[in-house]
Amino acid sequence: MARRGWLCVRSICVVLIGAAITLAPASARATDSSEPLPSCTLEPGPIRTVTRVQDGETVTLDDGSEVRLIGALAPRARDADAEAGTWPLENAAVAALTALVLGHTVKLAFGGQRSDRYGRAIAHLFVENNGESLWVQGEMLKKGYARVYGLFDNFACARELLAHEKLARDAHIGVWALSLYGRKPASLVRMLNPLRSQFQLVAGKVQNVSRTKSAVYLNFGDDWKTDFTARIGKSVMSKNSAWAANLEALKGQDIEIRGWIERRNGPMIDVVDPAQIESIGPLPSTPPADAPNSAGANSEPETTSVPSPPGEKVVIPRAKQKRPEPRVPDAENL
Repeated sequence: MARRGWLCVRSICVVLIGAAITLAPASARATDSSEPLPSCTLEPGPIRTVTRVQDGETVTLDDGSEVRLIGALAPRARDADAEAGTWPLENAAVAALTALVLGHTVKLAFGGQRSDRYGRAIAHLFVENNGESLWVQGEMLKKGYARVYGLFDNFACARELLAHEKLARDAHIGVWALSLYGRKPASLVRMLNPLRSQFQLVAGKVQNVSRTKSAVYLNFGDDWKTDFTARIGKSVMSKNSAWAANLEALKGQDIEIRGWIERRNGPMIDVVDPAQIESIGPLPSTPPADAPNSAGANSEPETTSVPSPPGEKVVIPRAKQKRPEPRVPDAENL
């Protein structure tokens, strides 16, 4: 039997099972060998030193290799159609990541696909400092410097990532202080159409569930040719067969979908992992069609504070909210 030990890292625990690294809520810490092992297990990688922070989710190591932080999508200036280097949220995320990792020894851990098309490693990072480990993705998410995302072959530790993100969403800090990054109503197709190729959270009631030979479609309106749709492909269903068999149960439910918006007939998000879909409570009434759909659009600026590294305070413009904020979807608490 593999030897198991626990190393608690602030809001999570790292389980050492042989050579593997497992993330789990501290409350799930084993007290006897009969308890099941947590499911979020990462494969350990090399230990290196961070020599450069390129942006809010990419670093360079002392061997010249580059690492993209999987699971934590940092804000970019292009999100707000701003010039590079002028978007305060992007700058704050870079500063936060710099404070966490620059010059520090880090351990890489992998949860699936190990590199992207640019040759960068796709990994989770743990800062090693005086015998302690700190999960970098978790820190960036819980302080509002990133949103949870994943790839088809790398959605490891989604529950733990979402739990960290929920801390920032509940506190309305960082990206969650702006409607620009908030949940968009599925019913407002005119708002969603211009957001092609952008990562968004879209919520609404599933009107019907349609199965074809190649996919399942969650339709949020009466006309699938124009309304918002979520698509779950055959390969995703094969990988998650038990979950896929019950997709019809989503009909009539209010759910939130996260991912990149595409245009296939109407706006659509391609679901590559069950973690992209979250059931939520009843949504608030739909705002008028001419309601602002992004920060600064048809609204007067407000200001809101963004958490920053010690000694700094960033103030950024925020569009006025003309309707109550939707309830944050439930997630596992760490």
